[in-house]
Amino acid sequence: MSATRATITDVAARAGVSHQTVSRVMNEHPNVARTTREKVLRVMRELDYQPNRAARTLSSQRSATIGVVSFGLSFYGPAQMLANVEQAARARGYSIAFASAPELNEREIERAIEELRKHFVDGILLIVPMQGLDIDRVREFCRGVPFALIDTPAVSAAPGASIDQLEGGRLGADHLLTLGHQRVAWISGPRRWHDARLRVEGWQATLTEADLTPVAAMEGDWTPASGFALTQELLASRVSFTGLLVGNDQMALGALWALHERGISVPDQVSVVGFDDIPESRFFHPPLTTVRQDFAALGVESLTALLETIETPGSDTRPPRVLKPQLIVRASTAAPSSTDRRGRRS
Repeated sequence: MSATRATITDVAARAGVSHQTVSRVMNEHPNVARTTREKVLRVMRELDYQPNRAARTLSSQRSATIGVVSFGLSFYGPAQMLANVEQAARARGYSIAFASAPELNEREIERAIEELRKHFVDGILLIVPMQGLDIDRVREFCRGVPFALIDTPAVSAAPGASIDQLEGGRLGADHLLTLGHQRVAWISGPRRWHDARLRVEGWQATLTEADLTPVAAMEGDWTPASGFALTQELLASRVSFTGLLVGNDQMALGALWALHERGISVPDQVSVVGFDDIPESRFFHPPLTTVRQDFAALGVESLTALLETIETPGSDTRPPRVLKPQLIVRASTAAPSSTDRRGRRS
């Protein structure tokens, strides 16, 4: 067996199942018993079985290739989405064809989709965090090629998967209010990104429910430089605040440095909350309280939604699957001091 490449027949024989069952396992068919699925997967690993993509293409008239349209890969979130989609696709026997949209507009999205269609992809995943994305226009651009959306608002009438950004915003704001902060400022991401807008809506709703308003609301561009510059601007305005909500961890890093430069202690004088839980955030000084997004699960769920759409034509109006974020509490947040509670300027 080691001298030649294992076949689906070899896997079926060793697992004691039919080759149709092996095929169902590879295609994540739901009508396979869990114990049978685990046994087949174990045998596939033992034999180092690799699906014959050429044979699959000929028999199914499919290319075993998934197209991905993405924007903003220089930022942590979109880059993580693409990496985890690729990993999930490879685990299912698919390769990835990639096309970028250098600008966040319909013209660039249409161009990228058309480029992928030329590669005869089986389906297209879109990582395009565009506020007000017209799903019907996307459907027109795809011209019958199944598609799904990654990290798009849950109200979208299209399959895919998203993380509840509104709930993530609420988690961060509620954490500060629970600690006792009443004077909260925020630095959002660019509002043309729907996830930045939803995080702000979560912050705003939580403060409104507590009969509070933000003492300052600023808009950054996701970079540490913008977090640094806007925090400097906030401090120069002499607005009193004890809590700072930041739209992502990179901007929070810049905010922490700006506070440090001014001699303001975190969390003794100002508590800071980020968003994303990038791997470096626990090594910030101090380690950053943040909202974690499960990008691995997002990749798997979005790909699964696309494959279901490929397998079941006409199912492309299913709402996206929604994943819940998680608050990660570290040393950058604490209760405000008694003097700060009475209104001393930080």
